[in-house]
Amino acid sequence: MSHTSPTTEDGGTPTQALLSAVPDARGGLDNRHKATPLSARSRTVSWHDPAALQAAGAALPGREFLRAILAGRLPPPPMAALVGAELVSVGEGEAAFRCTPDESTYNPLGIVHGGLLCTLLDTAAGCAVHTLLPAGAGFASIEIKVSFLKPLRANAGEIEVRGQALKVGRRVAFAEAHARDQCGEPVGHATTSLAINRP
Repeated sequence: MSHTSPTTEDGGTPTQALLSAVPDARGGLDNRHKATPLSARSRTVSWHDPAALQAAGAALPGREFLRAILAGRLPPPPMAALVGAELVSVGEGEAAFRCTPDESTYNPLGIVHGGLLCTLLDTAAGCAVHTLLPAGAGFASIEIKVSFLKPLRANAGEIEVRGQALKVGRRVAFAEAHARDQCGEPVGHATTSLAINRP
């Protein structure tokens, strides 16, 4: 069975016509056609000096540190500002964030990049562990396993990511996190292991 691609008036395919209209870093994908620049979109990201946050983190137990961020007494870390994540609750072994992805987080397929969801899941799980650590203790992810359960788009609205510490040992901790859309449908899940650096 043969397959014939649709053609445009000049004999090209719709895909070729689209590509010829989109400029790249070299000035156009198809030199036979004059490239038409597309209007660029932008967003502004502002953050506070992370050194002050780091100093506060070294002086406060994990839960108090996160509650200070939640209450606005300390600024959020720069990464939270970059991805638009907002800490919304802190408990014993628990932390939750909210984020409303926009199209600046899209991959080439027109859906929110999985890296954003992975970052949010990792953050929520790590902060859940942090709530159980004493002042001066640090942590870092060793590994994370993420299951992407549903594609996200910019018009999907706010997502909520909740992390829960499963076990916190002397040197290693285990946690998980769940992400849900504004309808309560699960969109992602992660399990993590983290290295603990105690004072």
